[in-house]
Amino acid sequence: MGLLALGTPLEWPEAKQNAQIVREWGIEQLLAIWNRVAYYRFFHPEFGRFMLEATPGKPWGIGFKDLLDVEPNMKWRRKLAKEHMNAEEYPITLTTYPRLGSPGVFTSPFFPPSGEKLRSQFVPDEIANPHIRFPTLAANIRARRGRKVQVNVPVFRDEKTTWPWKDPTVNYDLHNWPEDDDVRNGASPDNFIHMDAMAFGMGSCCLQITFQAKNITEGRRMYDQLSPLAPILLALTAATPIYKGFLADTDVRWNQISRSVDDRTPEELGEKPLKHDRWHIPKSRYASNSTYISEDPRLRKEYLDPNLVIDPEVKQQLMNGGMDDRLATHFAHLFIRDPIVSTNWQHMRFKPPPTGNDIGWRVEFRPMEIQITDFENAAFSVFIVLITRAILSFDLNFYIPITKVSENMETAHARDAVLDEKFYFRKNPFPTRAPRPYSSNGGASGRASGTNTPLSISRPPTPSGPVEDEYALMSIDEIMNGSKSDSENNFPGLIPLVESYLDSVNIDVQTRCELASYLDLIRKRANGKLWTAAKWIRNFVANHEDYKKDSVVNENINHDLIKAVIELGEECTKGIKDVDKFLGRERCGGEQKVAGYDDHGRGIHIITIAENGLEIERTLKEIFHRFIKPQ
Repeated sequence: MGLLALGTPLEWPEAKQNAQIVREWGIEQLLAIWNRVAYYRFFHPEFGRFMLEATPGKPWGIGFKDLLDVEPNMKWRRKLAKEHMNAEEYPITLTTYPRLGSPGVFTSPFFPPSGEKLRSQFVPDEIANPHIRFPTLAANIRARRGRKVQVNVPVFRDEKTTWPWKDPTVNYDLHNWPEDDDVRNGASPDNFIHMDAMAFGMGSCCLQITFQAKNITEGRRMYDQLSPLAPILLALTAATPIYKGFLADTDVRWNQISRSVDDRTPEELGEKPLKHDRWHIPKSRYASNSTYISEDPRLRKEYLDPNLVIDPEVKQQLMNGGMDDRLATHFAHLFIRDPIVSTNWQHMRFKPPPTGNDIGWRVEFRPMEIQITDFENAAFSVFIVLITRAILSFDLNFYIPITKVSENMETAHARDAVLDEKFYFRKNPFPTRAPRPYSSNGGASGRASGTNTPLSISRPPTPSGPVEDEYALMSIDEIMNGSKSDSENNFPGLIPLVESYLDSVNIDVQTRCELASYLDLIRKRANGKLWTAAKWIRNFVANHEDYKKDSVVNENINHDLIKAVIELGEECTKGIKDVDKFLGRERCGGEQKVAGYDDHGRGIHIITIAENGLEIERTLKEIFHRFIKPQ
């Protein structure tokens, strides 16, 4: 998986002839590393020449203080990248460049579109990384499909947006390549922003977290339990409201990437009867998960996809090689794809151990959008680590039918989904065995820190009745912060669960306070007190003097938006409109409340840091017990 280091990529006709043997080699390789278990460089090439993948130099440790190194390391990587750039170049963490593919000049130097590899009306071949893997992949996807990819995003209808809206950038009279007929055959429907190349999906950036489990059993459990959380985190990190210079009626990137690498033929899509292909395949190879893989006894068959497409021969070969039924089913599903690229992309990835070292099976959490600031990216990264530890510590169960997870992924695309939509989620996450002695807040005593939501697990566990009784539609506020007293769900909330976990372990006050600042950002994103990046960007555009309420993000708006994003990335918030609604006052020069000991270490003061110095607001000795267990 990953960047091709040796060999030459095959063009699609030759790749098709060798597809079966490559598939067989892949299975053999998978079995060969079954019981074997990489350190990364700081930066890696990505699809776009304008993109850079940044990773830690080595995996983080398991201590809580290690979590506090995440944000400084992100800042250091941003600084390091900048040092290798020209004075007028800046590393920014935006999901997509807002005017990628717009008419005119959006690259430096300028290259014309409609090249041989991408054959796009909107972007040049030169936008792709020159490594042979990337242009070959784009060409092979197009060749296998028999047409260009179709990435259509609904346009946001503003007061003066013409309706029906036709994408004004589409050229219906272009005749450079056979695929130029696509738009004349309906590839660009009314009221949709039309894009036609892999660059519009794989040119997106995201935030991915990889975990090392202590063993394969734990890894499979983490894979399953994090899977239902993915759509929730996708909506919480929404940061993609603009495509090709137009405001979209969606807030996230996921489906656009999915469509940009969709290599399914008309037969596999169900547009034609099966004749040359083996299966009707419901999803792109970049899609939400379709399987659970743990041997957890709580995994009921009703949670599985009854219509899952697998290659039965592959499954049997894997089982003959010693793999259990459930994991063999997972890989047999992945191997229904032709080996046109070295991987499939799902919102969770169970990563085989690489050869030649002692790294084990890893789990990758993939749905989150990249955030504008290192603080946000660190907050969501740390939260995923903490909820994983809470899952393992409290033996939590978030299983719902995998098809509902897929529905949730679609729901997460809606504009302002974090506030306006509801998601299927498990009502009772607690184990069926006798629970730990929680108080009403899920901790040892007192209320859950930073929240007024009680954690109640006094009710009996969910019986083995109808699966439909185990989950309900909930708002993201309810999922993250807990059910209100008038809710019938009585869900404790993911953040209170994390805080209960932190209450149960030894952790110093300073570390706890810094972790609390991350949780507070996410809490307020979930309840609407703080905006998502997508909402802040929309608001920036809507209030720009050049915006004409016609859904168009012109060059002047784009310039000022990117300037603000650069300043936010460098932690310069002064003068940026509404940034306090986006990041909170404490990140924007306003008041900041922090905890500190009194002189005798007996209590904790809440101290307000204001521009005129320090002011002790009040002393809450009961807070002491949240951080330090009494001797």
